[in-house]
Amino acid sequence: MLHKNLIAGEWVAGDASANINPSNTNESVGEYARASADDTRAAIAAAKTAFPAWSRSPILERHAVLKKTGDEIVARKEELGRLLAQEEGKTLPEAIGEVTRAGQIFDFFAGEVLRLSGEILPSVRPGIGVEITREPVGVVGVITPWNFPIAIPAWKIAPALAYGNTVVLKPADLVPGCAWALVDIIHRAGAPAGVINLVMGRGSVVGQTMLDSPDVNALTFTGSVGTGKRVALSSIEHNRKFQLEMGGKNPFVVLDDADLSVAVEAAANSSFFSTGQRCTASSRLIVTEGIHDRFVAALTERMKGLVIDDALKGGTHIGPVVDESQLKQDVEYIDIGRREGAKLAFGGEQLERSTPGFYLQPALFTEATNQMRIAREEIFGPVAAVIRVKDYEEALAVANDTNFGLSSGIATTSLKYATHFKRNSEAGMVMVNLPTAGVDFHVPFGGRKGSSYGPREQGRYAAEFYTSVKTVYTLA
Repeated sequence: MLHKNLIAGEWVAGDASANINPSNTNESVGEYARASADDTRAAIAAAKTAFPAWSRSPILERHAVLKKTGDEIVARKEELGRLLAQEEGKTLPEAIGEVTRAGQIFDFFAGEVLRLSGEILPSVRPGIGVEITREPVGVVGVITPWNFPIAIPAWKIAPALAYGNTVVLKPADLVPGCAWALVDIIHRAGAPAGVINLVMGRGSVVGQTMLDSPDVNALTFTGSVGTGKRVALSSIEHNRKFQLEMGGKNPFVVLDDADLSVAVEAAANSSFFSTGQRCTASSRLIVTEGIHDRFVAALTERMKGLVIDDALKGGTHIGPVVDESQLKQDVEYIDIGRREGAKLAFGGEQLERSTPGFYLQPALFTEATNQMRIAREEIFGPVAAVIRVKDYEEALAVANDTNFGLSSGIATTSLKYATHFKRNSEAGMVMVNLPTAGVDFHVPFGGRKGSSYGPREQGRYAAEFYTSVKTVYTLA
């Protein structure tokens, strides 16, 4: 069966592309159509045509579409979780958790539809009333990455639809399966023709066509820094709203007074789970000298117990890297770390399993410095570097010495240091005695510096991007 693109409410065929399972490269998860530039232009035109009616649709209609979508996602979480694990390589429990989160996001924004509000204020001039309302921005282009193939599309599409926008979705070429399933659910939940459009395919074709279109009124992107800059430049040219979530080089600080078991578990989860393929993953472990050796020894023991295998196998802690290109990049960075003088304390070996796949043993470097490339550049794999520091003050300085600012964490039992770190960490999200990865769906998500641009995603803060403020003056 060929999974087609959805354009103007119709399923449209295209050149077929196989969706390969990274746990077993002999297995194709399915055949998915690749959209052409003309297909993409047609999808944008359909979204533009559908916008006037959808933007003025009764709130109960929009609520019903989002509520039905969320309910079906949760009802099918085992099935969709299996699909996610097969196409992306995330372990089955993690995949089911991600699907559940996608359903919760739609449920949250179904509620937000019924809570749309504005303000009525008195004017400084007598006899004049002032109304402040929010209106949808128009056609929203959504470009999503491969590492969260259903949660990230969900947290962009749900608020876009809730606030009355129409959507053109371009998922990552590596993982079309979850995006197709999500759009199919939204379509069958009652979204009118053109309100949600799916154009799968290459970024150089589909993505570029979206960037070039003057009819895309807002563009939300999650992915690499390089592509994010291209999104920004094209958006400035067309005077459109744009929102970027890009890289991270997230620090996790471990102080001498930390509970060692808490610190080790948080570090292992932050650095290696989901194969380290999270923008919020912690690849810099900044450890004060009093606990350094005990922390490294305990973390190494924890890593020895991690099971790396097929994402669908019971007992697997870490699945494969997503594809051959990403595996090659991870291995190259491990070689770079060695050449820079860091000590490979554990792991870093490519593994063979019962099926051919992109398996990599998580790697831990010690004796790293914050000037090394492995401490400056986002690797996006299960590779972490331990940086030894003297005290909290040095740890904070090293943590903030980065071009990124998405997430940060600290392990400490000191209220003083925890409070100071929360205030002075230059990151959009700060975790205390928790992994740097792992966030709630109803609160803001986003970072600073080179990690993010534009309004925050998720929760009520999503309204800042997906709506435009209107001020109305009326003579009484």
